[in-house]
Amino acid sequence: MGGTEHLTVRREGATLVLTLNRPDARNALSLAMLVGLYDGWLEADADDTVRSIVLTGAGGAFCAGMDLKALAGDGMQGQRYRDRLKADPDLHWKAMLRHYRPRKPVIAAVEGHCVAGGTEILQGTDIRVAGESATFGLFEVRRGLFPIGGSTVRLQRQIPRTHALEMLLTGRPYSAQEAARIGLIGHVVPEGGALDAALEIADRINACGPLAVEAVKASVYETAEMTETDGLAAELTRGWPLFDTADAREGARAFAEKRPPVYRRA
Repeated sequence: MGGTEHLTVRREGATLVLTLNRPDARNALSLAMLVGLYDGWLEADADDTVRSIVLTGAGGAFCAGMDLKALAGDGMQGQRYRDRLKADPDLHWKAMLRHYRPRKPVIAAVEGHCVAGGTEILQGTDIRVAGESATFGLFEVRRGLFPIGGSTVRLQRQIPRTHALEMLLTGRPYSAQEAARIGLIGHVVPEGGALDAALEIADRINACGPLAVEAVKASVYETAEMTETDGLAAELTRGWPLFDTADAREGARAFAEKRPPVYRRA
């Protein structure tokens, strides 16, 4: 199992839990964290026993954005990470889910600060849970910067444009309650409860047919910008073959026999 000094990886049943682990810096992004994140996405997709991913942060924060100093890397350990970035100049964008979409569902469990690059990574996740004291926002314009992690493209597709533009152009913080109201996150739970709530959602996903889950996720993203006619055609192409799988047959048998299904990805 992978991981780095700034990104821990552990299993919770069929869920891979990736934890941003720089609590002294509110989990600001470092090169070690980005390398660990990208490796985590790859590990989840390569392992068929992993059916979902939970992304969270250590020490009561999710992610406070980029740490430019830390991204430079330090010493021999930092050199190893710089070598990875040199070999794949797109690695940091893949890590931040700008240029990579895992096959498995990604559930964000947010506590504390989820701002700047943290809010940008959030937009690459599929389901989002936050503790009631969490804070969101894209602060880049306040510093004369551009939110280049994808927010000017993605945010307006995920929440109403008026809210997207206000978030992007004012750089103000948003509470968890306001983030839920505008649709940026799906659930607000008591402080400290985001990870448990995310794992509960993951368990429900894990109990479903894995081939169906992956195909449904792929179809949602694939058809998002299509016309309805093209989208329905693409959905049929992707979805129809699922009816001729062992998973589908197991689901039907389990329903008839009134028992939980046991899926084997076939």
